[in-house]
Amino acid sequence: AAGVAAEAVAVFGCRPRVAGGVCFLEEQVVLHAAGAGCLRLHLEQKWHKFIPGTEKSRGAQALAVSPNRQYLAVSEAVEEPPSLAVYELSAVPARRRRTLAAAELPAREAVSLAFSPDCRYLAAAAAPPEGHLTYWLWERQRLMAAARLEAAGSGVCQVSFSPQDNAQLCITGNGFFKLFKYSEGTLKQTNLQKGDPQNYLCHAWLSEEEVICGTDTGKLILFETGQVRWETSVEYKKPPRELEEYARAEEYESSDVFSGLASEDHGSQQDSMPRISAIAAYSKGFACSSSPGVVLLFEKTKEKEVYKESQEIWLPQDRFSSEPKQSGRQDIICICFSPSEETVVVNTNKNQLYMFSMLSDDLMKEKAAYFAYLNFSLHSASITGLDICIWKPILATCSLDRSVRIWNYKTKTLELYKEYREEAYTVSLHPTGLFCLVGFSDKLRFISLLYEDMHVFKELSVRKCRECSFSNGGHLFAAVNGNVIQIYSSITFENINNLKGHSGKIHAVKWSADDAKLVSCDTHGAVYEWNLLTGKREAECVFKSCIYSSIALSSDDKIIFAVGSDQTLKEISESSIQHEVPAFGVVYTAVAVSHSGYMVFVGTSLGTIRAMKYPLPLTKDFNEYQAHAGAVTKMSITSDDLFLITASEDGSIFVWKVYDKGGGILKWEKEVDYAEEVLILRSDIEEKSQAMLNLQIRVKELQIENDYQLRLKDMCFNEKIKELEENFTQEIDSLKTKHQILQAEKEKQELQHQFQLSEMMNKQARENIPLFSISFVIFICFLLPESDSNQKLLMENEKYQELQEKSQRMQEEYEKQLHNLQESKSRAVKELTEHYEERLNEKSVLLEE
Repeated sequence: AAGVAAEAVAVFGCRPRVAGGVCFLEEQVVLHAAGAGCLRLHLEQKWHKFIPGTEKSRGAQALAVSPNRQYLAVSEAVEEPPSLAVYELSAVPARRRRTLAAAELPAREAVSLAFSPDCRYLAAAAAPPEGHLTYWLWERQRLMAAARLEAAGSGVCQVSFSPQDNAQLCITGNGFFKLFKYSEGTLKQTNLQKGDPQNYLCHAWLSEEEVICGTDTGKLILFETGQVRWETSVEYKKPPRELEEYARAEEYESSDVFSGLASEDHGSQQDSMPRISAIAAYSKGFACSSSPGVVLLFEKTKEKEVYKESQEIWLPQDRFSSEPKQSGRQDIICICFSPSEETVVVNTNKNQLYMFSMLSDDLMKEKAAYFAYLNFSLHSASITGLDICIWKPILATCSLDRSVRIWNYKTKTLELYKEYREEAYTVSLHPTGLFCLVGFSDKLRFISLLYEDMHVFKELSVRKCRECSFSNGGHLFAAVNGNVIQIYSSITFENINNLKGHSGKIHAVKWSADDAKLVSCDTHGAVYEWNLLTGKREAECVFKSCIYSSIALSSDDKIIFAVGSDQTLKEISESSIQHEVPAFGVVYTAVAVSHSGYMVFVGTSLGTIRAMKYPLPLTKDFNEYQAHAGAVTKMSITSDDLFLITASEDGSIFVWKVYDKGGGILKWEKEVDYAEEVLILRSDIEEKSQAMLNLQIRVKELQIENDYQLRLKDMCFNEKIKELEENFTQEIDSLKTKHQILQAEKEKQELQHQFQLSEMMNKQARENIPLFSISFVIFICFLLPESDSNQKLLMENEKYQELQEKSQRMQEEYEKQLHNLQESKSRAVKELTEHYEERLNEKSVLLEE
């Protein structure tokens, strides 16, 4: 294969009307259909990972992510036969694991897919009439069972598995609600339909037996094991008052947006009929969209009303839109909750993705809650113009959705955008990245790219300008007016030259590196080279059978690369075709050449990108990448040869990192420094300065007012402090007096106790003297010979013993009483002292305060 490789590093776009078109892989990782494949993007880290579709894919029709979030099933629209593939998401990059096809079934695209709870089985539904439901053991590529779907009308068809049962399926559509059970190689219907058939647009399982369905007449019907359990009708919702007021204010202020009749508000004609276009279950109940621009949350109740509406969440109105009312009235076609149910993401019919945090304060209040863009708004129609600049890592695009957008391919963000009242056909960025030219149906406008807005600096009367381009130096620009290329000065806006000679519509113009030459091509097979000094044709190459769509110039300006309707890439030099490379069955729609000269890129009518080495190969020696779901309209290579930018009819933009594996080294190897300057209008600066001045005056006024209030408070508090000081001083004096009295009382009590103690000691001393004399007598009696008196002495001795014991007991009792008195006294004194000291401390603290 060729030594030139490309890797998609950013994708700006979302494919509309894909069943299950947006889903969460992790709490912060969202997957959605984009271009001819799927995009994984991280909400916080902003990385993009593209999963390309199968060969010749025209984009996904239906997506399904397995419950364990490991596998992705994709049904694609391809030429023949329709493709049904399962990807392994854990692989890096995600790889196609299985492709499912059954020869015995008619070749019909699956419009809805679902994985079983254990991820082993895959159900696919093709829409009636001639529709069928298939049940696959996908890992083994085995079709286990199939059932015909016979219904009178065609329309939206959805299939899903019961959350706990691999064999239980539900399928709804226009006129039918069917429950199937897989058993022994067949799918058997388990429910009987009763009543009038409804057009069921969507459904969701709420439990193992409950399915909630939404109809095209705004009915919500809850089935339990196939029987209708509950039914309610949802009214058509009108936007909250603040949205309407905002829209009116925006319309009043949009006088700077170009004059022209706004399209009528068609929404008002459809106000009578709500449609349940999307539904999703979550732990508290379910969310559904009943009217354009709104999601309703229903929560389970214990009353007769099984589910009750709890909240409205509205799409915001876009302040950059020319029709704010319409921007907030998009149909919501898919709703999904993150694994933790903290975030809900919705996809609309205008290719937009919005998110809402379920933890938001708005949910707690009664006022309406609002979605925000998932990242930023996206193009919703074919991209007609694309250009890049040298000073900044930005690219400009314009589209049939009437918007002009400025993207940053380094940060992967949308920097600026504005919607106008006319379709934009072409855009060209000034090399500085501060200005752009946009060709509208009525005029060519020179627009200044301001910090937060786009300001029309100059209007030139070039009607239906389909192609325009700034020169490499930025001092001139070319604008196509019919069959004439008009050259203008970017400084004076003077028409310097008119290059006449084309007979067909001019599809592309390219400047030479030195801005001395201009190359153009048209629908009549003419490629002309113009000398800008003389205004004459220097060279021409006419191949009448080819309708040229794009041209590119080599870095030395000697070779022109041209592509057109004849399915070849032409190498033109010296007024003749030197080399032709076949397109092998497709039409080349765009071409770009690297500044190094070693790499050539072409875009095809299938939306694929082919990367080739130069000199051009004659064989299929190139790398082809699945990218867009529509023809590539424009492509450009950045000045450092590191990035390729491609845009398509499907409204998507791809940013590719380019690698040259061969001998050709990239022109710039070091990191390029980009300009940080931005433009701002003098009126905006004056307005901001005036606002700052007003705020500064207000701050000064507030400071003066605050100082005055502080002084008043200081005076008031000083008075209070003085009053408190006096009170506390008086209290301290009274406490001191009390303390002195208590001290005197304590001393008095101490003297009294000492006196009592001395008395007791004296008394005891008196009682102890006779006892001693008695003991002495008894001792004498023992010494004497026994006599009658011995008996008396013994008796006296016993009395003495008794008296001694009594004396001892009395002494112990008095001592104990004395000890208790002393303890109680000291404790009382201590408590009083502590109490008054504590109060003294409190008063001191208060005094200090």
